[in-house]
Amino acid sequence: MSEIATLAGGCFWCIEAIFEQLKGVFDVQSGYTGGHVSNPSYQDVCSETTGHAEAIQIQYDPEVISYRELLEIFFSTHDPTTLNRQGPDVGTRYRSAIFYDGAEQASQANEMVAEMTELWANPIVTEIVALDEFYHAEDYHAEYYRSNINQPYCQFVINPKVIKFREKYQGKLKVEGSQVTS
Repeated sequence: MSEIATLAGGCFWCIEAIFEQLKGVFDVQSGYTGGHVSNPSYQDVCSETTGHAEAIQIQYDPEVISYRELLEIFFSTHDPTTLNRQGPDVGTRYRSAIFYDGAEQASQANEMVAEMTELWANPIVTEIVALDEFYHAEDYHAEYYRSNINQPYCQFVINPKVIKFREKYQGKLKVEGSQVTS
Protein backbone atom coordinates (compact mmCIF):
# COMPACT_ATOMS: atom_id res chain seq x y z
CA MET A 1 0.00 0.00 0.00
CA SER A 2 1.34 3.43 -0.85
CA GLU A 3 0.37 7.01 -0.14
CA ILE A 4 1.10 10.35 -1.80
CA ALA A 5 2.68 13.50 -0.35
CA THR A 6 2.94 16.72 -2.36
CA LEU A 7 5.48 19.35 -1.32
CA ALA A 8 6.95 22.56 -2.73
CA GLY A 9 10.18 23.95 -1.33
CA GLY A 10 11.98 25.82 -4.06
CA CYS A 11 13.25 24.32 -7.29
CA PHE A 12 11.76 20.88 -7.82
CA TRP A 13 15.15 19.57 -8.95
CA CYS A 14 16.47 20.23 -5.43
CA ILE A 15 13.73 18.55 -3.47
CA GLU A 16 13.39 15.63 -5.89
CA ALA A 17 17.13 14.92 -5.43
CA ILE A 18 16.56 14.59 -1.68
CA PHE A 19 13.32 12.64 -1.42
CA GLU A 20 14.12 10.05 -4.09
CA GLN A 21 16.95 8.76 -1.84
CA LEU A 22 14.74 7.79 1.10
CA LYS A 23 13.88 4.24 2.12
CA GLY A 24 10.17 3.70 1.63
CA VAL A 25 9.90 6.16 -1.25
CA PHE A 26 8.85 4.40 -4.45
CA ASP A 27 8.69 7.36 -6.80
CA VAL A 28 9.16 11.12 -6.88
CA GLN A 29 7.63 13.14 -9.70
CA SER A 30 8.41 16.79 -10.39
CA GLY A 31 5.48 18.93 -11.44
CA TYR A 32 3.29 21.94 -10.89
CA THR A 33 0.40 22.55 -8.52
CA GLY A 34 -1.42 25.33 -6.70
CA GLY A 35 -2.21 27.44 -9.75
CA HIS A 36 -5.16 28.36 -11.90
CA VAL A 37 -4.07 27.20 -15.39
CA SER A 38 -4.70 23.65 -16.63
CA ASN A 39 -1.74 21.66 -17.95
CA PRO A 40 0.89 24.39 -17.60
CA SER A 41 4.29 24.04 -19.23
CA TYR A 42 7.58 24.88 -17.56
CA GLN A 43 7.68 28.10 -19.58
CA ASP A 44 4.16 28.96 -18.39
CA VAL A 45 5.10 28.42 -14.75
CA CYS A 46 8.34 30.38 -15.17
CA SER A 47 6.30 33.33 -16.47
CA GLU A 48 4.89 33.69 -12.93
CA THR A 49 1.37 34.10 -14.36
CA THR A 50 -0.11 30.66 -13.64
CA GLY A 51 0.05 30.69 -9.84
CA HIS A 52 1.69 27.25 -9.77
CA ALA A 53 4.52 26.17 -7.52
CA GLU A 54 7.28 23.86 -8.64
CA ALA A 55 6.49 20.82 -6.51
CA ILE A 56 7.14 17.15 -6.11
CA GLN A 57 4.73 14.32 -5.58
CA ILE A 58 6.14 11.50 -3.47
CA GLN A 59 4.73 7.98 -3.60
CA TYR A 60 5.77 6.26 -0.38
CA ASP A 61 5.13 3.31 1.90
CA PRO A 62 3.80 4.63 5.24
CA GLU A 63 4.94 1.41 6.92
CA VAL A 64 8.56 2.36 6.12
CA ILE A 65 8.48 6.16 6.29
CA SER A 66 5.67 8.22 7.74
CA TYR A 67 4.11 11.41 6.42
CA ARG A 68 5.40 13.14 9.56
CA GLU A 69 8.96 11.98 8.79
CA LEU A 70 8.62 13.32 5.25
CA LEU A 71 7.51 16.67 6.68
CA GLU A 72 10.44 16.72 9.13
CA ILE A 73 12.85 16.16 6.26
CA PHE A 74 11.04 18.78 4.18
CA PHE A 75 11.46 21.41 6.90
CA SER A 76 15.10 20.53 7.50
CA THR A 77 16.13 20.72 3.83
CA HIS A 78 14.75 24.11 2.81
CA ASP A 79 14.13 27.50 4.43
CA PRO A 80 10.43 27.77 5.28
CA THR A 81 10.85 31.40 6.38
CA THR A 82 11.67 32.98 3.02
CA LEU A 83 8.63 34.09 1.06
CA ASN A 84 8.77 33.01 -2.59
CA ARG A 85 12.48 32.29 -2.43
CA GLN A 86 14.97 29.49 -1.86
CA GLY A 87 18.58 30.59 -2.17
CA PRO A 88 19.17 32.01 -5.64
CA ASP A 89 15.70 30.98 -6.87
CA VAL A 90 13.17 33.81 -6.57
CA GLY A 91 9.49 33.89 -7.52
CA THR A 92 6.12 32.55 -6.41
CA ARG A 93 6.85 29.25 -8.14
CA TYR A 94 9.58 28.67 -5.53
CA ARG A 95 7.32 29.14 -2.51
CA SER A 96 7.25 26.77 0.41
CA ALA A 97 3.99 24.82 0.49
CA ILE A 98 2.44 21.60 1.68
CA PHE A 99 -0.39 20.43 -0.54
CA TYR A 100 -2.36 18.06 1.66
CA ASP A 101 -4.61 15.24 0.56
CA GLY A 102 -7.23 14.77 3.25
CA ALA A 103 -7.87 15.88 6.80
CA GLU A 104 -5.14 13.71 8.37
CA GLN A 105 -2.40 15.23 6.19
CA ALA A 106 -3.76 18.73 6.86
CA SER A 107 -3.73 18.09 10.60
CA GLN A 108 -0.17 16.73 10.56
CA ALA A 109 1.03 19.64 8.40
CA ASN A 110 -0.49 22.20 10.77
CA GLU A 111 0.99 20.42 13.79
CA MET A 112 4.42 20.35 12.16
CA VAL A 113 4.32 24.06 11.32
CA ALA A 114 3.35 24.82 14.92
CA GLU A 115 6.32 22.78 16.15
CA MET A 116 8.71 24.30 13.62
CA THR A 117 7.66 27.84 14.53
CA GLU A 118 9.50 27.44 17.83
CA LEU A 119 12.72 26.38 16.06
CA TRP A 120 13.04 29.21 13.54
CA ALA A 121 13.96 32.80 14.39
CA ASN A 122 11.78 34.18 11.59
CA PRO A 123 8.10 33.38 10.93
CA ILE A 124 7.34 30.30 8.84
CA VAL A 125 5.64 31.25 5.57
CA THR A 126 4.92 27.70 4.35
CA GLU A 127 1.45 27.51 2.84
CA ILE A 128 -0.78 24.61 3.83
CA VAL A 129 -3.39 24.13 1.12
CA ALA A 130 -5.55 21.34 -0.22
CA LEU A 131 -4.12 19.50 -3.20
CA ASP A 132 -6.14 20.20 -6.31
CA GLU A 133 -4.47 19.10 -9.53
CA PHE A 134 -0.85 18.00 -9.84
CA TYR A 135 0.57 18.33 -13.35
CA HIS A 136 3.66 16.31 -14.18
CA ALA A 137 6.60 18.34 -15.43
CA GLU A 138 8.14 17.67 -18.80
CA ASP A 139 10.24 14.49 -19.05
CA TYR A 140 13.57 16.34 -19.09
CA HIS A 141 12.96 17.44 -15.47
CA ALA A 142 12.77 13.85 -14.20
CA GLU A 143 15.79 12.77 -12.15
CA TYR A 144 17.43 16.03 -13.22
CA TYR A 145 20.09 16.05 -10.53
CA ARG A 146 21.22 12.48 -11.17
CA SER A 147 21.28 13.06 -14.92
CA ASN A 148 23.05 16.44 -14.75
CA ILE A 149 25.20 16.24 -11.62
CA ASN A 150 28.12 18.09 -13.26
CA GLN A 151 26.09 21.12 -14.35
CA PRO A 152 26.90 24.28 -12.34
CA TYR A 153 23.40 24.59 -10.80
CA CYS A 154 23.60 21.00 -9.59
CA GLN A 155 27.14 21.46 -8.26
CA PHE A 156 26.63 24.77 -6.49
CA VAL A 157 22.97 24.71 -5.42
CA ILE A 158 21.73 21.12 -5.21
CA ASN A 159 24.90 19.27 -4.22
CA PRO A 160 25.42 21.12 -0.89
CA LYS A 161 21.79 20.41 0.08
CA VAL A 162 22.15 16.74 -0.80
CA ILE A 163 25.40 16.40 1.16
CA LYS A 164 23.85 18.02 4.25
CA PHE A 165 20.74 15.83 3.91
CA ARG A 166 22.78 12.62 3.55
CA GLU A 167 24.87 13.43 6.60
CA LYS A 168 21.81 14.11 8.75
CA TYR A 169 19.62 11.23 7.51
CA GLN A 170 22.10 8.42 6.76
CA GLY A 171 19.90 5.84 8.46
CA LYS A 172 16.96 6.70 6.22
CA LEU A 173 18.83 6.40 2.90
CA LYS A 174 18.16 3.62 0.42
CA VAL A 175 21.95 3.25 0.17
CA GLU A 176 23.40 4.10 3.57
CA GLY A 177 26.62 6.05 3.79
CA SER A 178 26.72 7.08 0.13
CA GLN A 179 28.21 10.49 -0.48
CA VAL A 180 28.12 13.01 -3.28
CA THR A 181 31.50 14.17 -4.47
CA SER A 182 32.24 17.55 -5.95
